[in-house]
Amino acid sequence: MRLLLAGTTAVVLAAVSATMTGIAHAEADRIVTSNTTGTHNGYFFSYWKDNGNVTLTLGAGGNYSVQWSNMNNMVVGKGWKPGSNHTVNYSGTFSPNGNGYLALYGWTRNPLIEYYIVENFGSYNPSTGAQRLGSVTTDGSTYDIYRTQRVNQPSIEGTATFYQYWSVRQQHRSSGTITTANHFNAWASLGLNLGSHDYQIMATEGYQSSGSSNITVSEGPGGGPTTSSPPPTTTSPPPTTTSPPPNPGGGPCKVSNAVNAWNNGLTDNITITNTGTTTINGWSLKFTLPSGQNITSGWSATYAPTSGQVTATNVGYNPTIPPGGSTTIGFQATHTGNTAAPSGFSLNGAACSS
Repeated sequence: MRLLLAGTTAVVLAAVSATMTGIAHAEADRIVTSNTTGTHNGYFFSYWKDNGNVTLTLGAGGNYSVQWSNMNNMVVGKGWKPGSNHTVNYSGTFSPNGNGYLALYGWTRNPLIEYYIVENFGSYNPSTGAQRLGSVTTDGSTYDIYRTQRVNQPSIEGTATFYQYWSVRQQHRSSGTITTANHFNAWASLGLNLGSHDYQIMATEGYQSSGSSNITVSEGPGGGPTTSSPPPTTTSPPPTTTSPPPNPGGGPCKVSNAVNAWNNGLTDNITITNTGTTTINGWSLKFTLPSGQNITSGWSATYAPTSGQVTATNVGYNPTIPPGGSTTIGFQATHTGNTAAPSGFSLNGAACSS
């Protein structure tokens, strides 16, 4: 069985839908049986199927219910347009007979990304056959993180090749809180960066199955703490300010790399260890990027320029490395065939060992 099937077709409809607007009075329940998007009681909604019997009832506030049978693929739900890293509360029932997903589902542009935070699923785990990249523990469970690729498939920007990002909850549930920012930050720490948000819904998806769900979604206060694996040495969110200029007297250092390459792209997680006897307070790491590689995004540091001789400078939450301590930074890059790790590392002017 193939990996998610998804919204890749459904979302073409949602791409042209208007942004949610406020309403003066509660709307009556609405029954939807054909492909459309819109707003209802202050929430964005999306309905898509390729065939079969799918009846969506839009209820009060963020509530919807759906029954499906004799269908191939369908995705429905209520949420927001645009989406964001807000906290999502949801409650209800999810009863698939066969393959189905209950997930916070959305899209971003630049880069074009389709993403899922899977809370529950039926007979098929959507991560089957995918490489596990790490995990994030939040909101009472550990979620396994995966990335898959869709080649020349429908999207919110027409037929395109794009990545899907996945967080799949180990302990299934049909009600709870999703601290969305924890997932987005964990993805970014693994080089899975999102773009500008398009829409985001608490979705029920079915594939060659039957079933029903009744879900109410809302925006709410934050959930529990988070940890991620493999993580950077801090779980702080991306900063909004830069740190003071680096201190040139940083001392000795050691650098290790973890390169993960595919087709014409790669990520590199770089761990910087202070092997000296004094604390580094502000740092600048210089290295040579292999020929043909070009950095497209990064985390836990600022990078300039994006090719050749590169300087990575600490950000607001990681300027200090104590003796024996370390910090991990990383970047995503394109390549033309050369997937080697950077070389010639020096920290605050002192050469680093490997």
